[in-house]
Amino acid sequence: MTYVDGFVAAVPTANKEKYRKHAAEAAVFFKRHGAIQLIECWGDDVPKGEVTDFYGAVKAKEDETVVFSCVIWPDKAAREAGNPKVFADMEAAGADMSEMPFDGKRLIYGGFETIVDV
Repeated sequence: MTYVDGFVAAVPTANKEKYRKHAAEAAVFFKRHGAIQLIECWGDDVPKGEVTDFYGAVKAKEDETVVFSCVIWPDKAAREAGNPKVFADMEAAGADMSEMPFDGKRLIYGGFETIVDV
């Protein structure tokens, strides 16, 4: 079954187009090194929770939008082999990852084994 890297970030709302461009450029590298699909989602209907929520998870500020993203790999082995190649390839291409249009310190992410895929 597929393996999914999931990400949640707080992006300054004014940086929506910069973020979209950044994500589209990164997608090329992920696809080149085995990712099946990349999905970038701009928060549109993200409710505030009573105990916890997406905003709190990434310490989103009033002028930021929560973004949910995922990279879908054929399996965990493809992800383990592909990820180092993605970042090496980005570096070789001169991609400046320090110029991300959001605060990477507040990004949350993890790898997830697919258990249901309907």
